[in-house]
Amino acid sequence: MNKVFLIGNLTRDPELSETNSGVSVCRFAIAVNRRFSSQDAERQTDFFNVTAFRGLAENVNRFCKKGNKVAVVGSIQLRNYEDNAGQKRTFVDVVADDVEFLTPKNASGSDEGDYSAPAAPAPRKKPALEAFDDDSDIPF
Repeated sequence: MNKVFLIGNLTRDPELSETNSGVSVCRFAIAVNRRFSSQDAERQTDFFNVTAFRGLAENVNRFCKKGNKVAVVGSIQLRNYEDNAGQKRTFVDVVADDVEFLTPKNASGSDEGDYSAPAAPAPRKKPALEAFDDDSDIPF
């Protein structure tokens, strides 16, 4: 089973792009504090690159910004590639299945963190019905 749960703060604003087939992709990074401190009482931090797709990608891009706290549930993906110098490299990425926004809305003093659903559209008027009184074509 490949499952990861992370809680951390965004280290930069999310970057939204689109694949060639039109799928939304959002990339961002989070800093996650370790539960323990080093011997010199300094808190250690790990940094994770996260990728979200489709509607989740659009929501992360819309509601998150640098410094926001998020909970990410997903899986770890390893990609191997060769750099310009010919060295083989491995890239570790977390592919998000779910992202929970943990920073309280309006905590930053702007509307950017407003996670509430958009306002419902105004109800449309029903078309007026006209009376139809034509009994002459009824066969019974």
